[in-house]
Amino acid sequence: MALSITKADAYIAANCIDIEDWTDADDAKKQRTLNVASRTLAGKYPKYTISDAAVYEFANVLTTVFNDTNRLAQQGVTSFALSGTASFNFKDALVAGPGGDLTKFIPQSALDIIGAENGVKLARKSAKWTVL
Repeated sequence: MALSITKADAYIAANCIDIEDWTDADDAKKQRTLNVASRTLAGKYPKYTISDAAVYEFANVLTTVFNDTNRLAQQGVTSFALSGTASFNFKDALVAGPGGDLTKFIPQSALDIIGAENGVKLARKSAKWTVL
């Protein structure tokens, strides 16, 4: 795996729909995001080969999750308004919180890429135990 910002920029520009947060990020944030995406995927799927494309897909999502506006939700802000110009309300779904579980943000596209690379089918949904 040879992750690079240049390759990530090219991949994301060609293969992802919502790329504004990625393109607005500086190189230092892009590198941190790539590092976290790679580490998170490797930790979640240690038995599988993680391709660069899967990391790039996940990194693009993480830049949106941790953009300037959503960062306020991460810090506990539930809503705010700008002098009648705009009003923002946050859903709990975007909140990872300090030390939160980033695996919930892994997109299905990244799982599909990992699955294709390893000859398996990965899905976000899994069976859970329940008590009746």
